[in-house]
Amino acid sequence: MTGNIIFDPLLPWPVLAVLAAVAALGVALAVWRGLSGWALRALAALALIGAIAQPSWQVEDRAPLSDIVLMLVDKSASQTLADRAGVTQEAADTLAARIEARPNTELRRIDVGDGAEDAGTQIMTALNAALAEEPRARIAGILLLSDGRLHDLERSPDLPAPLHLLLTGKETDWDRRLIVRNAPAFAILGEPVTLYLKIEDSGAAPGAAGLTPLDISIDGGEAQRFQVPLGEDIELPVTLPHGGRNVIRFSVPEAEGELTDRNNAALVQINGVRDRLRVLLVSGEPHAGGRTWRNLLKSDSSVDLVHFTILRPPEKQDGVPVTELSLIAFPTRELFLEKIEDFDLIIFDRYKRRGILPSLYLDNVRNYVAGGGAVLVAAGPDFASADSLYRSPLGTILPAEPTARVIEEGYRPQVTELGQRHPVTDGLGDPESWGRWLRQIDITTTDGKVVMSGVEDRPLLVLDRVGEGRVALLASDHAWLWNRGFEGGGPQLELLRRLAHWMMKEPELEEEALWADPTGQTMRIVRRTLEETAGPVTITRPDGETEVLPLEEVSPGRFEAIYEGLEIGLYRLTDDEIESVIGLGPAAPREFEQTIATAELLQPVIDTMRGGAPRLEAGLPVLREVREGRPAAGRGWIGLTPRDAFRTQDVMQTPLLPAWLVLLLASALIVGAWLREGRS
Repeated sequence: MTGNIIFDPLLPWPVLAVLAAVAALGVALAVWRGLSGWALRALAALALIGAIAQPSWQVEDRAPLSDIVLMLVDKSASQTLADRAGVTQEAADTLAARIEARPNTELRRIDVGDGAEDAGTQIMTALNAALAEEPRARIAGILLLSDGRLHDLERSPDLPAPLHLLLTGKETDWDRRLIVRNAPAFAILGEPVTLYLKIEDSGAAPGAAGLTPLDISIDGGEAQRFQVPLGEDIELPVTLPHGGRNVIRFSVPEAEGELTDRNNAALVQINGVRDRLRVLLVSGEPHAGGRTWRNLLKSDSSVDLVHFTILRPPEKQDGVPVTELSLIAFPTRELFLEKIEDFDLIIFDRYKRRGILPSLYLDNVRNYVAGGGAVLVAAGPDFASADSLYRSPLGTILPAEPTARVIEEGYRPQVTELGQRHPVTDGLGDPESWGRWLRQIDITTTDGKVVMSGVEDRPLLVLDRVGEGRVALLASDHAWLWNRGFEGGGPQLELLRRLAHWMMKEPELEEEALWADPTGQTMRIVRRTLEETAGPVTITRPDGETEVLPLEEVSPGRFEAIYEGLEIGLYRLTDDEIESVIGLGPAAPREFEQTIATAELLQPVIDTMRGGAPRLEAGLPVLREVREGRPAAGRGWIGLTPRDAFRTQDVMQTPLLPAWLVLLLASALIVGAWLREGRS
């Protein structure tokens, strides 16, 4: 029970002060004039003003509340190093027992793990959440058992009580780590990209700077070892071996006595892209579809196009001297003998043999394909004639033979069952909504894969691999009708773009492929195949253990599975003869960027309430009570501030000046003053 006087004035305090001043002036005037009842008048005024202030005697029934101590236990990945986890657990249990044994004290124990998506240690986030759930007036102290490596210091709250950091780790700890300062997402094939690396020691590292081995491997291959200096920035030029994702692993052998080797390796994933794709387009004659190819290739800024159209074939004899023609001579020897290897793709658009390209040149084109080049033949009536390219050295690599029949009738191109699984034609849309083509060259396939068909299911688009290269045959010259919107048009641009890029070996258009799309520690494994089924994928984890994972078909030719990787590092995926590697987790996990325990980061927060940061290595400090505003830590001890909080259960108020009493008292005083002054 506690009591005190409270006021609930009927008028604002400033008005009450003015009334008191007026009453005081009246009393002073009575004294000056010598009125004998001035004292009674003063008492009457005081009674009235006191009544307006309404004083009451308030009695509260209070129940004392216990103090609350918050104890945050850091259980992030960096706390698993050396013996930190055991030391932290033992200290937390001992402190919990001591706090719970204190009278009128409650403990709130909060475990803080790793933040999501490599966010690191989110201690201040957890502290804010804990303070939001408890009355700040009851917080007597905050204890943090950690290595001091947190990653959300900017979220530090306004502390209601002293914060003490009980620091794990040892003074003698040291660590070596590998730092990759830049990791570009893309790099141009054939051109070196410079990576900047640094290998540094932190903490109580033994010895002076010197050389250390650095191992570098690409796509899980055999590592190459180099000797590099410690503590210096290293410029490392890297040339990517292939297009698509390249996984580069840098690692440093574990040194004797270092804290951990978890930060001795880094994974860098760089997508290899071509700087420029060089395409040679040879048009046998001007026609309506010739501009279609030109517009397609010129619309892609990454394509360098060399286009020749034969406007004046040798059989055209009109008597005009060559020296008077404004046409540019066709540099056949330079293109087909000297610089043919510079091109990624050669397109023959309605080309037929006219003696412009001798058999020697076409034979060189065949060798170019076998060595890794690509040839696309867009066939018109020329392909069915006696001068067809099929009746040249190129015929040995073409996947179909013409029957000499040209079909002149309308038809709607269809995607074959195989084409529904091929990346060139998969997902092009609904063929029933496409416009018709009006011409098709009748061919008989000798090899390759038919991905599109035309009149009466005759082959329309045939793809094939020859040696290291690729060949495609489009048995129609009417793809341009889609571009003009004939009968609604069709996916002409997308079809020809995919076709050209498949021939130029773009990784995303490979028909037999295995890859994974990582998201944090989870990856979506994707297997693309032309077969109707796909076998399971064998996953080799960073620790060398293997796991077999079945795949489910999600669309024709595409099989997927979700895999949760428990470790950060390089994973190898294999399916029959196809192999792929993928890195899970960040290039350098945030929890292991800095591993040496320190109080420097938290010291400004600790100093705001005069807390302490003793090392657990020196023993567990003693708990003491300290008054608010006093130093809360010293040698071998840390302090808690008693809050003396309470909850009010009941309140009783008794008026000190009841209305009847004020009326009686004021009337008696006023009458008494009048009678006294009347006698005199």
